[in-house]
Amino acid sequence: MERIIAKKIVPVAVIERAEDAVPLAGALRDGGLNVIEVTLRTDAAFEAVARIRAAFPDMAVGVGTVLEPAQIERAVQAGAVFAVAPGLNEVVARAAHAAHLPFIPGVLTPSEIERALALNLRLLKFFPAEPAGGAKMLAALAGPYAHTGVRFIPLGGVEPANLKSYLSLPVVAAVGGTWFLKKDRIAAGDWAGIARQTREAVAAAGG
Repeated sequence: MERIIAKKIVPVAVIERAEDAVPLAGALRDGGLNVIEVTLRTDAAFEAVARIRAAFPDMAVGVGTVLEPAQIERAVQAGAVFAVAPGLNEVVARAAHAAHLPFIPGVLTPSEIERALALNLRLLKFFPAEPAGGAKMLAALAGPYAHTGVRFIPLGGVEPANLKSYLSLPVVAAVGGTWFLKKDRIAAGDWAGIARQTREAVAAAGG
């Protein structure tokens, strides 16, 4: 979690082919990021996590789109060191706690934030950020809760044009980024291009 906060960007990747995992992670490292969230939207996801961890043991590899407790167990087996969900499912949160796996649930309302706080979760994903009102909405939403120590990672529509508006908020720990990990670039094996855009993203975030 400290590594995520230090760089201010969590790259979120949809990996269709397990063989793309290591070169993609290498491109991120070349661009200055030593963290990656692999979404569990493809059949290759868990193998991708395992391959990255084997190739780069020092890389913080997490899983995203976690929807059920069984995925927590498989994530740990694959070597994931954190898990992210689009929503707040208490059953999944408790499974992650039992597995000692840092868990970042998605929230969008005051009630969800309070449920997360009740579960002793202080790092939350604000999702979907832009459709929900962007940085202005997050600032208003965080107002009653900033004193609790809660912090947010906005994701969903975050891009270079609005990056600073999110990172200027004290409650924002980092942003979730997908704009420099487009599926077509990964499919084409454009690792140099991804590394270049990663460097630009890191520079823009000030990480």
